[in-house]
Amino acid sequence: MMMWLSIAIFLLAGASAGFLGGLLGIGGGLLLVAALSFALPALGIPADEVIHVAVATSMASIVLTFISSATAHIRRGGVLWPSWRWLAPGMVVGGFIGAHLAQMLSGPVLRYVIAGFCAVMAVQMAAGKRKKTVPGQEHIPRSPWLLPAGVGIGAVSSVVGIGGGSMTVPLLVALGVQPVKAVATSTVCGLVIALSSALSYMLSVHAPAHPLPPGAFGYVFLPAAAVTAVASMALAPYGVRVAHRISGDALKRVFSIFLVFIGVLIAFGG
Repeated sequence: MMMWLSIAIFLLAGASAGFLGGLLGIGGGLLLVAALSFALPALGIPADEVIHVAVATSMASIVLTFISSATAHIRRGGVLWPSWRWLAPGMVVGGFIGAHLAQMLSGPVLRYVIAGFCAVMAVQMAAGKRKKTVPGQEHIPRSPWLLPAGVGIGAVSSVVGIGGGSMTVPLLVALGVQPVKAVATSTVCGLVIALSSALSYMLSVHAPAHPLPPGAFGYVFLPAAAVTAVASMALAPYGVRVAHRISGDALKRVFSIFLVFIGVLIAFGG
């Protein structure tokens, strides 16, 4: 019974994560981490390893979510490729660094790091102001400073189990990018982070302190990753459609509320 309940949670979380991935430029990683932290114990994941496995499995799952939502954004022409080319290399490096850092933290510490991250990003997104742009002109950030910014975003994202949208979107918006194009660019950046982080968690040099059940590859629990990924891919294109239809201010409000809600779930979860 508990196994079927866990699968139902995975499907619901995956579908919600996919929609949010398309809508907000994130892979829904924080939502997946919260859901997985509740459901994984019923599948035999030791309590001390739950949050680490939840983060690692989230990163593996959102790879496919990002493929689906990124494809939809690319078709709509919303990705700022010059900005992506500066951000992506640093994000690859940061993704590997962050995954190793997360594996060295205890479960409770990692849980509160993630919850604190949600709170800080919610406040930043709600209070942040977008740089004014000249009507009719599109601003495309190309600064070399985007490279180290990518390293930082990749590292933090890998620690908390996300694709970096909660940092990449505010950064691009603050630099004058239209919110919907910031979301589109963040989605393609997130794919890079998810890939590098998932590989690092799977090929971990820090083995779990307690044995994990069959289906675990490093810290990634493949059955859960597969179920959530399938559900998320189905809903991601619908989130993209909504993102292109609502205002930038509305996107920011939705983003802030989402972060607060997930932060509370993770802080008081399993």
